[in-house]
Amino acid sequence: MMAGITPLNPMMPGLGMVPAPLSQELPVVKEIIHCKSCTLFPPNPNFLLEKFLPGDFIQTSLTSHLQDLPPPATRDRPPGCKTVFVGGLPENATEQLIMEVFGQCGDITAIRKSKKNFCHIRFAEEFTVDKALFLSGYRIRLGSSTDKKDTGRLHVDFAQARDDLYEWECRQRMLAREERHRRKVEEDRLRPPSPPPIVHYSEHECSQLGDKIKDDGKFSEAVRVLLTWLERGEVNRRNANNFYSMIQSSNGHIRRLTSEKSQHEKEVEEAKDKFKTALAGIVGQFEQIVSVFQAASKQKAWDHFSKAQRKNLDMWRKQAEEIRNMHNEQLMGIRREEEMEMSDDDMEDSPDSKDSEDSGLLKTPVNEVELLKQEQGKNQPINSEEDTTHSQQLSFLQQALQGMQKQLLKMREELKQREAELEKSLEDKQQLKNQVQNLMEGLQNLQNTDIMQLETSKQDDRGSEESTNQTSEATVTTVVSCSQEKEGPTEKNPPSPVRSEREALLVVRGLWEKQLKACINTSEVEALLSRLPCTFRQELTGVGASLEKRWNFCGFQGIKST
Repeated sequence: MMAGITPLNPMMPGLGMVPAPLSQELPVVKEIIHCKSCTLFPPNPNFLLEKFLPGDFIQTSLTSHLQDLPPPATRDRPPGCKTVFVGGLPENATEQLIMEVFGQCGDITAIRKSKKNFCHIRFAEEFTVDKALFLSGYRIRLGSSTDKKDTGRLHVDFAQARDDLYEWECRQRMLAREERHRRKVEEDRLRPPSPPPIVHYSEHECSQLGDKIKDDGKFSEAVRVLLTWLERGEVNRRNANNFYSMIQSSNGHIRRLTSEKSQHEKEVEEAKDKFKTALAGIVGQFEQIVSVFQAASKQKAWDHFSKAQRKNLDMWRKQAEEIRNMHNEQLMGIRREEEMEMSDDDMEDSPDSKDSEDSGLLKTPVNEVELLKQEQGKNQPINSEEDTTHSQQLSFLQQALQGMQKQLLKMREELKQREAELEKSLEDKQQLKNQVQNLMEGLQNLQNTDIMQLETSKQDDRGSEESTNQTSEATVTTVVSCSQEKEGPTEKNPPSPVRSEREALLVVRGLWEKQLKACINTSEVEALLSRLPCTFRQELTGVGASLEKRWNFCGFQGIKST
C-alpha cells in the first residue's frame, strides 16, 4: 500500500458492499474489513500481513491457510434466491457476530445457525445476496485472539429454499396476470368499434332511409340497412313501392360511380404522362453526361489528366452508363406497356366483344340510359382538327402494328411446319440409307454364294474342256466382230434381254455345249441369232405341215472367203 492513502473499506456506512468494477477484465481488489468484534482479511493478503498482523500469528495459526487456494465452487443461482449458505465460521461465532458481519449487506429476516460452523441467512431483498457473496473467501478472526476456535475462512454460496421458490412463483404468476390484463386493455383499445344495430322497418325509418340513399356521404350506410331489410324479408305488397323507389335511388348512384371512375382514370393517365415526360428528360440529361465522359475519354483530352483523375473519370463514366441504361430500360418498358394496352383496346373494340359487354351490363331504364348519354356528351370536350388527325394516325399505326403481328405469327407457324417437315424428311432419308445398305449387303452375299456354287459345279469340267472352250471363245469373238463390222449403224434390231457381247458369247457357248438354262426361251434365242446374220443363218426345210426353222452356223464361211 502506498503511504498516505488509507484502504477503502466497502463495509463503511454509506458505501455499498460491492464496488462496481471499472471493467470486467480488471478484478475487484478486496480490502481488510474491520468490525466491532472481528476482523475480515482478504483471500490473499500477503502484502498486508506485515502491517496488520503480528509475526507469531502469521507463523503459527494462519500459515497453512494463507496460501493461494482456488476459489470454492458455487452452485447455480436458484430463481428468486434470497437465502445464502455461510460456511467456515469460527466455532465461537454467535448469531450477534453473524448479524454484525452480514447485517451491513442488507435487511436480514431469519438466521438459522447450526451447531457446527455453518448457517443459513435469509435476506429481505434479492440484490443483497450478491453483496453477501462478496465476503466469500475472507478470513475471519474474533478480536485479537489467535486461537483456532476464533478463526475461520468464510464460504458464502446460494441456498435452495422453498420459501424463496414459492415467493418467486407467486411473483411470476402476478406478472403474468398483469401482462394478460395489459394485452387485453391494448386489444380493446385497438379493436374497431362494433357496427351499430340495424333498426327495424317502419314507415318513418323508410322515409329517412330514402333521403340517406340519395346522399353521397351516407350512401354506404343506407345501402347496408336496405340490404338487411331485404334479407330479413320486410318486403310485402303494401311497402313494395317504397322498396322499389329505394332500389331505384341506389341504382341512380351508378352514374356518379362511373363518372368518379373516369375522373380517377384520367388523373392516373395524366400522372403516367407526367412521369414519362420527366423520365424522358432525365434520360436525355444522362445521355448528355455520358457524352461528356466520352468526349473526355478521347486522346486529345485524356492525355492531359493524371492517373488518379483517369481512374475516377473511368469509374464515373461506367456508373453514368449503368444508370442511363437502367432508366432507358424503364422508359422502354413503359412504352411497351402502352403499346400492349393499345392493342388490347383495339381487340376489345370488335363487335363480338361489344355484344358481350352489352349483354353483361346492368339493365337500366330507358330514361336513365338517355341521361347517361347526355351527361357523357356534356363532359366530353369538343375535339379539334389536330386531335382528329392525331387519332386517325394513331389508329392507322395500330392497324399496321396488328397486321405485322399477325404476319409474324403466321410466319412463325410456317417456320414450325417447315421444321417439322425437314425433320421428317431427314428421318426418311436415314431410313432409306439403311434400307439401301441392307440391300447391298444382301446382294453381295447372293453374288458370293452364286460364285461359289458355279465354281464348285464347273470345277471338274474346266480341266478337260479348257482348251476347247478357249478355241471356241476365240472363234466366236472373231465371228461376232466380223458380223458387227458388216452390219450398218442404221440397222435396228429387236430388244433382247442379252445386253452385252459377253452375254451373247455365253449364250452361244451354251448353245454349242447344249447347256442352256430354262430361263432363256426360244424367242429370246431367235432374237439374239437374228442380230448376228453373218454368224447364223435361218433356213426353212420341209413342205406344208413339216415346215421347220433351222439356224445354221456360217461364221467360218466368212473367214474362208477372206
